[in-house]
Amino acid sequence: MNKLKSLGLWILLMPLLAVVSELNVEKWVPEDASGKFRMTTTNGVTEIIAPEGLTLWYNERLTGNYEISYRIQMVMKGGRYDRLSDMNCFWGAVDPKYPDEIHARGKWRAGIFKNYNTLNLFYVSYGGNHNSTTRFREYHSEYYGQENDWVKPLLKEYTDEPHLLSPNRWYEVVITVANGRTAYAVNGEVLFSHTLEKGQANGYFALRLLKNHVRISDFTVKKIETQFTFTNYRRYYHDTDVRVTDEKAEAVNKFYDYFFHNPH
Repeated sequence: MNKLKSLGLWILLMPLLAVVSELNVEKWVPEDASGKFRMTTTNGVTEIIAPEGLTLWYNERLTGNYEISYRIQMVMKGGRYDRLSDMNCFWGAVDPKYPDEIHARGKWRAGIFKNYNTLNLFYVSYGGNHNSTTRFREYHSEYYGQENDWVKPLLKEYTDEPHLLSPNRWYEVVITVANGRTAYAVNGEVLFSHTLEKGQANGYFALRLLKNHVRISDFTVKKIETQFTFTNYRRYYHDTDVRVTDEKAEAVNKFYDYFFHNPH
């Protein structure tokens, strides 16, 4: 019983494990169409200027249940690349030709947007098309070279002003992958949600920028506990207190079998 209680405490602590990262070249891999993007970090705030298309990969493959969060601001102060458009991102990105190495064709992609049609991923373009649309798409690389509606079908779209960009405003973005769903939220509002096939969102995250100037802070990635694991743990733990001996053993065995085969 004490062993089960210890495991229960460990399960409760799992969501606290997190990685906080400043955006630097050691943890992020750029694919830059201009060859001239700039990235500087001061007091925990990273400033990025993207003269052309820029994909900035977080250099860790994310699997299981996870959460990505960060704060981002579109800088509009009269600079050359201060353009109010394209606060975009990819997640769950995989190159089917090189499933274990997203960077294998990075030099070929080179920040050129159409080349990302060769990946499987989820994509949100917040304030795209010169800040006229906010869109959620799912990419299907098997249709590369065909119509965009096949390659990257539109799942949902906003065009109203509250869901477009405002100059110099800070946005808090939270992306979650858990319990068979992925969701994208901004400032506490879930804008997009989609059902996942098993393992579908295992992959890489990237910021995707285009001819703009942003500031980013508080980038965090953390593993999150599956509701199934904890719900069933509580049920099986309760079984050990209220059921007869044979049923207790069966309940505990179910818990051990599930938990050790599904740690996340």
